[in-house]
Amino acid sequence: QGQPVESGGGSVQAGGSLRLSCEDSKYTRNSYCVGWFRQAPGKEREGLAVTYMDRRTTYIDSVKGRFTASFDKGKSTLYLQLSSLRPEDTAMYYCARVPPTDEAPDRCLRYEFIDWGQGTQVTVSS
Repeated sequence: QGQPVESGGGSVQAGGSLRLSCEDSKYTRNSYCVGWFRQAPGKEREGLAVTYMDRRTTYIDSVKGRFTASFDKGKSTLYLQLSSLRPEDTAMYYCARVPPTDEAPDRCLRYEFIDWGQGTQVTVSS
């Protein structure tokens, strides 16, 4: 079935913005929730935002108010708008999803996602 195509990463100065995209029809047409994650060198992968198909989204505290997750079903694309970027936001960013099964609600809460993208690098300089 292939991997989603992620794009939009780049190098910006602190305070700058980027919009990440994750394109794959499975995400918008056959998911219970979709998520954005990041992993910095030497650190564990961190869940940033979880979006449910009713468009309700939860965020971790460190990105709340700065990052905004959304999706466009017509374009089969997820988006993560990054604003007020900080050097500590430097990481590889990934999208992933939870398919709609009976276990999906718990899997979304436990960050048990599948179909990971290849990642897109975000680098923020001070």
